[in-house]
Amino acid sequence: MHFNTYGGNGAALSADLVNTGDFGPAALSPMLERHGMLRTALTPAQAAEVERWADRLAPVFGERDQDTQLALVNALLEITATRPYLSAHDGRRPHLHFFDLDADIVARTKDTTAGGLAMAIAFSDGRRLGRCDRPGCPAVYVDTSRNGRRRFCSIACANRVNVAAHRARGG
Repeated sequence: MHFNTYGGNGAALSADLVNTGDFGPAALSPMLERHGMLRTALTPAQAAEVERWADRLAPVFGERDQDTQLALVNALLEITATRPYLSAHDGRRPHLHFFDLDADIVARTKDTTAGGLAMAIAFSDGRRLGRCDRPGCPAVYVDTSRNGRRRFCSIACANRVNVAAHRARGG
């Protein structure tokens, strides 16, 4: 499934933030850049705020009750949402923004992730925001597969589950 660029970037950034183990500014800045964010330098205090935000993003992934998932994302949007607008800044094609370009990196990260999760849910009824099925794996993912049946965060987790199942059958 192909999400639009804004929703896909924001949802994918959300998953990366939930999955990261390093919330230091040196680790977060390149991650934000990989997801198309601009002016990504963070202070330690800002990095701590992004970490707290990632904790609020986590429950959205893998939530199977649609009303609960919508309430979780709407609560994020209440905190972050500014009036959406179209922009073609920095030589980019026209695209939708949910944040002020002059806002600090924390505000832009919050707005991008909340907006991206909202767009991902709108395009997929929330079923594409998953949590790994391997017992003990806390990772989350955005399912962009064609059939929408992804169950694991990675091939490694899928292989571990399949090998364990094979061994349990006496294989």
